Amino acid sequence: MKPNYIAGAWTEGPHVSRNINPSDTRDLIGEYAQADAAQADLAIAAATAAFPAWSLSTPQQRFDILDAVGTEILARRAELGDLLAREEGKTLPEAIGEVQRAGNIFKFFAGEALRPGGETMPSVRPGVGVEITREAVGVVGLITPWNFPIAIPAWKIAPALAWGNCVVFKPADLVPGSAWALAEILSRSGLPAGVFNLVMGRGSVVGEKLLNDPRVAAISFTGSVATGQKVAAACVARMAKFQLEMGGKNPMIVLDDADLGVAVNAAVNSGFFSTGQRCTASSRLIVTEGIHDRFIAAMVEKMKGLKVDDARKAGTDIGPVVDASQLGQDTDYIGIAKTEGGKLAHGGERIETNADGAPGFYLTPALITDTTPAMRINREEVFGPVVSVIRARDYEEALALSNDTPFGLAAGIATTSLKHATHFKRHAQAGMVMVNLPTAGVDYHVPFGGRKGSSYGPREQGRYAAEFYTTVKTAYTQA
Repeated sequence: MKPNYIAGAWTEGPHVSRNINPSDTRDLIGEYAQADAAQADLAIAAATAAFPAWSLSTPQQRFDILDAVGTEILARRAELGDLLAREEGKTLPEAIGEVQRAGNIFKFFAGEALRPGGETMPSVRPGVGVEITREAVGVVGLITPWNFPIAIPAWKIAPALAWGNCVVFKPADLVPGSAWALAEILSRSGLPAGVFNLVMGRGSVVGEKLLNDPRVAAISFTGSVATGQKVAAACVARMAKFQLEMGGKNPMIVLDDADLGVAVNAAVNSGFFSTGQRCTASSRLIVTEGIHDRFIAAMVEKMKGLKVDDARKAGTDIGPVVDASQLGQDTDYIGIAKTEGGKLAHGGERIETNADGAPGFYLTPALITDTTPAMRINREEVFGPVVSVIRARDYEEALALSNDTPFGLAAGIATTSLKHATHFKRHAQAGMVMVNLPTAGVDYHVPFGGRKGSSYGPREQGRYAAEFYTTVKTAYTQA
């Protein structure tokens, strides 16, 4: 059994979870500890005890540790990528790319540890100086999802440590392997005991403890809207800082003047790669009348060539859905869309086994046409390889449809018109906008986040992460 990491020591849990390969459900990846509330309490206590010294550690010490972690992740990208693909179901190239991103994130924040910033300025009063600095928040609880099992932990853990916070990390139950591998690297990085703690376990146990313990100064959460709302309510009740990244129902507009090949490639990548299990995936395609039929035909032709198979097999384009529950949700939404009048133009078929005969959670990517904005398939997040198409008269209607959603994470447009591209970048109600690019592709050194029901609180990633992981202090000195 792979244990938790608490107060600088590997600690077995009272319960065990089994990590299953969604490409081959006969394959047991490993057994991992499940903590109880008492172990979560020990981790919080350890982080609390370690915080005073760590918050005053030197920028050089933090740089050396984070840079070493990033270097090891990059050196082991093939090995860690194979593990990630095996437990989560991303194709191997996508998984290795995610590991690469995690390594780059640690290296970026190693540099940020050396650039804490600050300001000095004169007071409006004579003889008085003013210093504005940033300090660590305290103990931070990090709750991460299953769809990016090493990149999202990296972009929470690295900035937390870079700015002197202590961490209690609770990964998603479905993907303990990548989280444990990252924790094992951190355990050998030179971090003092208690600065970083891995507590694997149920959200109803470990998560609840993090939300309600007054020693936890801040919570960073990525996951479902319903859970995010619960996190917000708990943090507001005790005035803790919180940051939420939740759902999306991201639109991609395809205008009549779009380059058809560019539009199709962006839509297929956005909607179906990583088995559609990305919060930035374009699950709504809004296509204007002049290109609509040609676009649908080209999409179907492109989809016919996508290979659905074992995530780690060479040539696989689409791996499995992460588990049986998510697969059921995907097929349910396809059925709902058809019942409401949508047309299944291609895909949506359950595949019981992969090409080698191994049982897995496979689903061919589904394209649903003839939908209307009010249909559930266009209002609710499916989180799978299921994409709907809405027909629009022109750019103005397409823009209105794209903004007609309670979410606002990412939005894309395919067009050769500088006028429409410029207007869309300004008027799309989303935190991230892509022109002639997949919506599901973002850099590690720039801010990530949305608006409306998708995000709450300061942005993640890049230098903007300082807004969450630090607090501002203003100090006055009489000369």
